[in-house]
Amino acid sequence: MIENNETIDEFLARHADDVEEAVRKAAALEIMPRWRRLAADEVDQKAGPHDLVTDADRKAELYLTDALAALLPGSVVVGEEAVHANPASYGAIRGDAPVWIVDPVDGTRQFVSGERGFCTLVALAQHGVVHASWTYAAADDLLATAVRGRGAHLDGERLYAGVPEPGRDLRVATSHPDYTTDEQKHDLLGLRTPGVAPRPCGSAGLEYLAVARGESDATAFSWEAAWDHAAGLLLVEEAGGTHLTRTGVPFRITGGNDLPFTAARDAATARRVVGLLSGEA
Repeated sequence: MIENNETIDEFLARHADDVEEAVRKAAALEIMPRWRRLAADEVDQKAGPHDLVTDADRKAELYLTDALAALLPGSVVVGEEAVHANPASYGAIRGDAPVWIVDPVDGTRQFVSGERGFCTLVALAQHGVVHASWTYAAADDLLATAVRGRGAHLDGERLYAGVPEPGRDLRVATSHPDYTTDEQKHDLLGLRTPGVAPRPCGSAGLEYLAVARGESDATAFSWEAAWDHAAGLLLVEEAGGTHLTRTGVPFRITGGNDLPFTAARDAATARRVVGLLSGEA
């Protein structure tokens, strides 16, 4: 817990390992025992057939809510499933208290299908600034972490996004067509140009990890939900990358962004993608 006038940086210096343990335990207790073993009554729809939620999502979020709030008294938790039940709770991201931003199973459709492309996302933020993040791909036991100003790491090894290889098409993960409106699809059309190889994204968290590892060059996303983006954006930043909205300013987890936006391996790639999204390149 934060003691006396301890800062978030001081809290992280003492408790980053405890957060990691909570993330791993949530996956071990509530997610992985249900992977490839889900019963029909453990899967529900939210907004439609592509917007799924499972018992793993709900129970892992409850576990993390209890564990993280106990580690940092006075903090609040904004989780995807809790916000679905009570949309007003999302406003805590814009409040004064430290906030844990949680997506218990990012890539639920892949999880339901028995694929490996899902992860658990946790970020710690305050006043709109993300201070630390944890991205855990439980099926492959890969944990990526980032602390603002201290770099990004994958299983303890420093991550460097690097720059795209000259002359090769940019690899860009975009909002999946199943989750985009006609207007959003139109906004992304600028990426269908020579020199760019767009493809539909899977788990947003794993797409950010791919950028931070230099396996993908950029993302182009059309939605703002902080639980999908907060952890990954810090991971990319601390690996040397950057993020920009369509108006050329960084993405804000508090909302009000001009969409779509990009996270990219380097500033030049981010500007190129934003230019294509704006119809200027």
